[in-house]
Amino acid sequence: MNIIFLGPPGAGKGTIAALAKEVLSIPHISTGDIFRAAIKNETPLGKQVKSILASGELVPDALTIDLVNERLKEDDTSGGYILDGFPRTIPQAEALETFADIDFVINFTVERDMIIRRLSGRRIAKESGKVYHIIYNPPRVEGICDITGESLIQREDDKEEAVVNRLEVYERQTEPLIEYYTEKGLIRNVDGSDTPEKVLASFLAVIGVDKS
Repeated sequence: MNIIFLGPPGAGKGTIAALAKEVLSIPHISTGDIFRAAIKNETPLGKQVKSILASGELVPDALTIDLVNERLKEDDTSGGYILDGFPRTIPQAEALETFADIDFVINFTVERDMIIRRLSGRRIAKESGKVYHIIYNPPRVEGICDITGESLIQREDDKEEAVVNRLEVYERQTEPLIEYYTEKGLIRNVDGSDTPEKVLASFLAVIGVDKS
């Protein structure tokens, strides 16, 4: 089962994908995670996309398409996959059709104000990788990771100004994908504002999977 997750930044796509991959036994392929790993490892791709991601802009189509195409050739995708963060533009969607068949496109819907609260309040422990939120999932000691004791950081693209810019970029370039996939009969809408467990259940229901 090949699935695309759509929705604005902060809609919870990554959270639900991490849960869904265990239920469906398919990999969660996140272009954002791949880009961030490349930045951390200071690869040529990482250096190229670092400034783009920090400003909230999108990585150019050609780079993203090549990266995803190579990833989908790996053995773990033979039973299906969840694409999270790709495609983000019509040209990317058209390119994807040349090397992949998609079964469902899940559109997670969340109000703009909730998205800004979710993202601007997020804090990350660089060494442990643990993610906190100042409102929804605070550490025991403010600003300190529960696991390692390191100081928490706010990603540049989680700062409110960058979040607003990311939403504007999404609305301008990515929302047309909803119409594109609606015309193909692939779109399934899921309310992403509830708890992860309830959103996961809604997602499984719309693709016809019985979690029990």
